[in-house]
Amino acid sequence: MSEKIKVLLSEEEVDSRIRQIAAKISKDYAGKNLLLVSILKGSVVFMADLMRAVQIPCAIDFMVVASYGGANTSSTGLVKIIKDLDGDLSGKDVLIVEDILDTGVTLSKLVPMLKMRNPNSVKICTILDKPSRRKADIAPDYEGFAVPDEFVVGYGLDYDEKYRNLPYIGVLKPSVYEK
Repeated sequence: MSEKIKVLLSEEEVDSRIRQIAAKISKDYAGKNLLLVSILKGSVVFMADLMRAVQIPCAIDFMVVASYGGANTSSTGLVKIIKDLDGDLSGKDVLIVEDILDTGVTLSKLVPMLKMRNPNSVKICTILDKPSRRKADIAPDYEGFAVPDEFVVGYGLDYDEKYRNLPYIGVLKPSVYEK
């Protein structure tokens, strides 16, 4: 697999940064009603590691929101809720957990929708931020790493449902997806 992927962030770098983010979240949300909301499928690995590192009580829930499909490598600009949250957001402090904040189109539509459900707050935590590709006026409240405009995989991120299981974040060589 290494001939197709260049390591961008090692497993150790990712683990270390998650512990730092979790410490800040634990401090910022102390005494609050924290609900971590994982945007599936990409953020599931990050969510699992993050929630184990958070040192305060928290609940979790999951959404499936699609703006990419199949082997597409760029956002369609369309956002579709495939699986909504199971619980009520009233009185909760919602922290959306994302794998990557890219164009921002998905979250720019999702955040206002969640705010209409009467939570105390809605913030964004992403392991990767790609600000050079932003099309919507949105920024993460908690960010792991800013990354260049390259196709990244691993640590939950995929290309055509492959490479999610890599313990590091890598750059997929264009020859894999340019056909």
